[in-house]
Amino acid sequence: MIFHKLKEKEEEEKEEEEEEKEEEEEEEEEEKEEEKEEEEEKEEEEEEEEEEENEEEEEEEKEEKEEKEEEEEEEEKEKEKEEEEEKEEEEEEEEEKEEEEEEEEEKEEKKEEKEEEEEEEEKE
Repeated sequence: MIFHKLKEKEEEEKEEEEEEKEEEEEEEEEEKEEEKEEEEEKEEEEEEEEEEENEEEEEEEKEEKEEKEEEEEEEEKEKEKEEEEEKEEEEEEEEEKEEEEEEEEEKEEKKEEKEEEEEEEEKE
């Protein structure tokens, strides 16, 4: 009878041990799963962050490029405007010079006419 009880108790203890072991294994498995999930989440977040950074960088580069193009365009317009003004100025100067020359010629002609008249008068 005692032997039987002992045997039963031993069996119970063994069963309990097995159950405990199983529970531990299950817990370990769960922990591993959780860790794996956390790792995956972390990776996903990092990827998203990197993607966002890349997009921002691209956007910045695009904006910078557009700004630069606008600046260059402005400079070009300014340069053209200056050249136009310069050209106009030169034309005006040329016109003035021509006018002066014409006036000079007219004066010369009048002078010559006058001299001729005087000569005529002297002859008479």
